[in-house]
Amino acid sequence: MAKCGDKKRVANPAINPSRAGSRDCGAKPVSSRVERYSRENGPLAWFGNMIQNCYEYASAEKAKGRRIVGIMCEYTPRELIMAADAVPVCLCGGEASMIPPAEEHLPANLCPLIKSTYGYHIQKKNPFLEMADLIVAETTCDGKKKMYELMAEGRPMHVLELPQKPADIDAMAHWISELRKLRARLQDCFGVEITDDRVGQAIRIMNCERALRRELAALMKSESPPLTGRQLLQLKSNISGINADFEQYSKAAALYKSAKPCPRPDSQVRVLMTGVPMVHGAERVLEIIESHGGLVVCMDNCTGLKPILEDVDETAEDPIVALAEKYFHLPCSVMTKNDRRLEVLRSLVAEYRPQCVIELIWQACLTYDVESYFVKEVAEKELGIPYLRIETDYSPSDSARIAMRAEALFETVRDRAGQSRCSGR
Repeated sequence: MAKCGDKKRVANPAINPSRAGSRDCGAKPVSSRVERYSRENGPLAWFGNMIQNCYEYASAEKAKGRRIVGIMCEYTPRELIMAADAVPVCLCGGEASMIPPAEEHLPANLCPLIKSTYGYHIQKKNPFLEMADLIVAETTCDGKKKMYELMAEGRPMHVLELPQKPADIDAMAHWISELRKLRARLQDCFGVEITDDRVGQAIRIMNCERALRRELAALMKSESPPLTGRQLLQLKSNISGINADFEQYSKAAALYKSAKPCPRPDSQVRVLMTGVPMVHGAERVLEIIESHGGLVVCMDNCTGLKPILEDVDETAEDPIVALAEKYFHLPCSVMTKNDRRLEVLRSLVAEYRPQCVIELIWQACLTYDVESYFVKEVAEKELGIPYLRIETDYSPSDSARIAMRAEALFETVRDRAGQSRCSGR
């Protein structure tokens, strides 16, 4: 296994240059003046250049002596990394072109996110991975765990063992122990002391970031949301704690709250998307949904609301315990039983009032695939709204089929709405 701090070549920063994420995927949400400003000079323009912004930030911070730590999952507390005066960077791959090289080592019937991430590793084309002094991973799915073993052959790696039975009496104690071991590893690797005060400061920064992003997500509760789901997804960063990002989050909230909304067409269907994360470059299904009659008002996945629903207790006596409680509460499908995911789904349906639920599953993501049974049961039988399961990978080969299925779902929703109006309900 490679050691912490080994020097690596920094590759070309142009990751996914064609996937800036600023394309128009639905009806204009607000006045053309506000829309034009946001795209050309405002928050959408800023986050449309997110990868380059992050590269420049990480490069500058590394030049100052700060370490770069790659993360692979929302279970990894960014606060501990920040408390070590390091920069946490998400490394999840969303580029289809990285999958064929990965399949030289990995099976073809594996999650595309895992393969794309590993493809960047062997091709050395992710500059953040190349400059990383340490990678922090976690024992979520089996595919990831085994991929990490291969990646650790040439890169410094720390794996968090995630307890997967949240109701067990000793689960939290084990998770707290894992976070303490991570703190010790960061201290040992980087020669720093991670004090409770430094952890507390990082907690406050991350709580601020989560609050800003929740404020933006809440805009979608409106009858005429000022953003499309694709635009909302764009308003995030692969690196946490960047002051310039915080300024843009605040600017976006002020801009869209003050803008005069333009009523959306009655035919546009409100959608709650659930399931797997849509990392940078892998937004194709969302774009299809919003270009064929849908408006995604809520995403409960790891790139949506799931990691920002709750904050860390800033008043806790032991900040490590507070971190453990917040992160272990994440309702991922790797947990058994994962009742909390269904509780969150019920709550979000009440808040965002979607007319249907669409679940996205990456091929070979067995935990989300099996769990889709329960999500469908809650959506259709308990909440009384239509449900659609979409299983796909990063290839665009099935885009037409997905579009056709989405259109059929939206027609069903419109028919039901028409029948309700006719019956006076």
